[in-house]
Amino acid sequence: MAIRSGSAIWSGDLKSGKGHLKVDSGAYDGAYSFSSRFEEGTGTNPEELIAAAHAGCYSMALAHGLAEAGFKADAVETTAKVHLVPGVGIGPIELINNSKVPGISEEKFQEIATATKTACPVSKALSAVEIKLEARLSK
Repeated sequence: MAIRSGSAIWSGDLKSGKGHLKVDSGAYDGAYSFSSRFEEGTGTNPEELIAAAHAGCYSMALAHGLAEAGFKADAVETTAKVHLVPGVGIGPIELINNSKVPGISEEKFQEIATATKTACPVSKALSAVEIKLEARLSK
């Protein structure tokens, strides 16, 4: 069983404080702030990291689902948009996928893409939030 870790430290109050996030692999180590989270300031934020994790998980899971159905994807590219709704929290997550899969019908691709939306581990972890999918097939 794989266990992955990340950590954060925050100093100060919400608006004028500052923080630092890092993942134990060393792949990310950087600043975050009120401005980077709720405005357009420099640095990252938890929602952006969730988006990257969700996009990565969905892409891998879709490639796997396609392979299990007998199709080898040339490319599976996913963008995740995590909405932070004031006073509510994380709102809907939009998964926007563009895949190049030779030999698959649009109907079969949509079936696998839709099943993957609920099957990938990050989608399962985020199941309390509405997840929307727009999957596009190019050949």
